[in-house]
Amino acid sequence: MLRLRSRLAVSAALASLTFAAAATAQRLLVDVTGKWTFSVVTENGTGTPGVTLKQTGETLTGTYESRMLGPRDLEGTVKGDSIRFVLKGGEVALAFMGVIDSPTTMRGLVDFAGQGGATFTAKKAE
Repeated sequence: MLRLRSRLAVSAALASLTFAAAATAQRLLVDVTGKWTFSVVTENGTGTPGVTLKQTGETLTGTYESRMLGPRDLEGTVKGDSIRFVLKGGEVALAFMGVIDSPTTMRGLVDFAGQGGATFTAKKAE
């Protein structure tokens, strides 16, 4: 009887771990490919750039377009629920580091090459 209880306890623990691993794996399979509207909040105001992302595995490429900076290419990575990308070219180097909250939302910080920063939120276009 004791062996049966031990086996049931082990089976329950394994089932729980399997469920947790499946939930984590599902969260990690988010593909951010598509068009996004960002809200970048600085001490000088809020900008709403349009961002188009293309994810291939963990590699991220795309374009960022704002009224202030115009169009810029970007490249970065997606690892689990973390996203990171930098804008290429231009005078101001921007690095975005954030968390993917859901398949349609993300949030994080922007670093202006060590010269200040901002926060961002983003929503995927439908």
